[in-house]
Amino acid sequence: MIVDVDRYGTFRLPQDFLHPYANRPVRWGFGTLSWVTFKRTYSRNGEDWWETCRRVIEGMWTVLRIRCMERNLHWNEKRALASAKSAFDRMWRFQWTPPGRGLWAMGTRFMYERGGAALNNCGFVSTRDIASDFSAPFVWMLQMSMLGVGAGFDTKGSGRTTVRRPRTSRRTHAIKDSREGWAQALKTLLEAYHDGGDLPLEWDFSKIRAAGRPLKSFGGYASGPGPLREMIRSLRELYDSYVGQAVDSRLIVDTMNIIGRCVVAGGIRRSAQLALGSSEDMQFLKLKQDPGKVEQYRWVSNNSIFAEVGMDYIRPAALTVHNGEPGYLWLDNARAYGRMKDAPDHRDNPAMGSNPCVEQTLWDKELCCLVETYPAHHRNLEDYLQTLEFAYLYAKTVTLVPTHNPVTNAVMERNRRIGCSMTGIVQAINRLGKSRFFGWCDRAYERVQHLDAEYSRWLHVPRSIKTTSVKPSGTVSLLAGATPGVHWDHAPHYLRRIRVSENNPLTTMCRESGYTIENDRYADNTAVVLFPVRTRHMQRCKSEVPLREKVELAAGMQHWWSDNQVSCTADFVPEGEGDLLPEILTDYERRLKGIVFLPSRRHGYAQPPYEQITKEDYERMVSSLQPLRGPVPHEEEFEARFCDGGPCEPD
Repeated sequence: MIVDVDRYGTFRLPQDFLHPYANRPVRWGFGTLSWVTFKRTYSRNGEDWWETCRRVIEGMWTVLRIRCMERNLHWNEKRALASAKSAFDRMWRFQWTPPGRGLWAMGTRFMYERGGAALNNCGFVSTRDIASDFSAPFVWMLQMSMLGVGAGFDTKGSGRTTVRRPRTSRRTHAIKDSREGWAQALKTLLEAYHDGGDLPLEWDFSKIRAAGRPLKSFGGYASGPGPLREMIRSLRELYDSYVGQAVDSRLIVDTMNIIGRCVVAGGIRRSAQLALGSSEDMQFLKLKQDPGKVEQYRWVSNNSIFAEVGMDYIRPAALTVHNGEPGYLWLDNARAYGRMKDAPDHRDNPAMGSNPCVEQTLWDKELCCLVETYPAHHRNLEDYLQTLEFAYLYAKTVTLVPTHNPVTNAVMERNRRIGCSMTGIVQAINRLGKSRFFGWCDRAYERVQHLDAEYSRWLHVPRSIKTTSVKPSGTVSLLAGATPGVHWDHAPHYLRRIRVSENNPLTTMCRESGYTIENDRYADNTAVVLFPVRTRHMQRCKSEVPLREKVELAAGMQHWWSDNQVSCTADFVPEGEGDLLPEILTDYERRLKGIVFLPSRRHGYAQPPYEQITKEDYERMVSSLQPLRGPVPHEEEFEARFCDGGPCEPD
């Protein structure tokens, strides 16, 4: 037991406090779209919103309470209860929320028993050392992805070792019905191709539970052996074609992508991957130019380059104009700086990369938890600073829960990295004005540093190496009705696509209520539900905002707020703004740590999450809709695979 609730018990909010919330209507930001998103993605066993809030808050204060009891630290039950009540109320009102991982896993028996990996948004793993331990980064990716962690990786292992022909043994490898069993099968296969060892004659999948069986601890439903069988088949075919050849960037990326496809097909909560390669590696830069391979598995990762200040951006930018890839990560900036307004301190020099949406600087095998705050949902700065305390404390609490991986734990215990994020930033600017809003950011950053000093002393842990971030926010912002991260509203009227398995009751409910349903182009047995959305209180939509202004807002948040990074997918009109990319990259290479671009048209992604429609189309679609009716569905383990306007969505 990682968090020993059997010995110490759990923290509980009183029923008389909770009862009124059970009967209050929830102010879902986008109505039915928000409710369906919550029920599909975050509700466990049919929870209502107040019950999810209760589980999260009770889990958070349980971790804090047990930490204090095990280490004889000061604990004031009365003060803790008052703080927990306030945190609950502010979460219920969408002033702050945990990341999607926290909404799903915080306060569950699985988390107490199996550790904190499932609470973390993102991670990074380097392939630098594959010559000495070939399978390690790939196994790490599989295990973390199966627990819901979106992870980046690099191609630094390219050229460092060679694929060998394995010996085919007479033995059968019986795969255990567990994450560890799947990981061991992957390790056995990859090591055989690396050291020329024994490859099982047969793989026995008989112990793996049938598709549709409930996963009682983690939640969701079993996929059956199909995805694992396909992963093994695809990897064998890939590595057979490389026998006698050096490992290159294509092999590394394809191996990671096949692993990612397996996790998606398994119906297990996951996030997309980020592949980071050299700007001089044309093989890497052209990976997304093979439509067949993209359709098979290369869609899994966003591909970005390690950019360098002073480099020539013309060649990579020409590729970016085509489909938005590569993106750009200035690792030297990320290593040297916290906020870009502050002097460089080089505290993050060992950092190796970033997460899939490029908002976190990360060391090899490091994880990080990000947490949302909604500044536009507050009366004034003082109100926001009070909320920020609970958001900060949630993220810091997650660092107290070890994972299953000792190497990851060692990095996380040293760095205690967190990411207090803001979302609905454009909404806050529209309400406050840009100058006043950035003043809020500056004051709020100072508040986080004060909180980190205070709580780190209390909990007897190091201060966090970095503390603030801006994430793209994905579907969590959908619950609250917030514009995602630094992005503007998509359009006055648009479609928002949500992916749901075909056999989920939500799909039937939506179909019977008149919503348009598409078959998913990327995943079998998956429906795509189209929700018509009308933007309210909008000053400008993103198509009306010049590309440079979008990048400037990201730079402003990197200056005033984020000491990690700012996730920004800046969409642009290829014909009018594509030629500006080299100039913009040059102008902002000392003000940003990372950025992704996406052409607003001809980006090559089928069924994007957002699609602009006319007012007439919106009114026609809405006029045929009826209220949802039917049984309240239980949870489903599923994730969309797009960032806001880009190729991945973490929440």
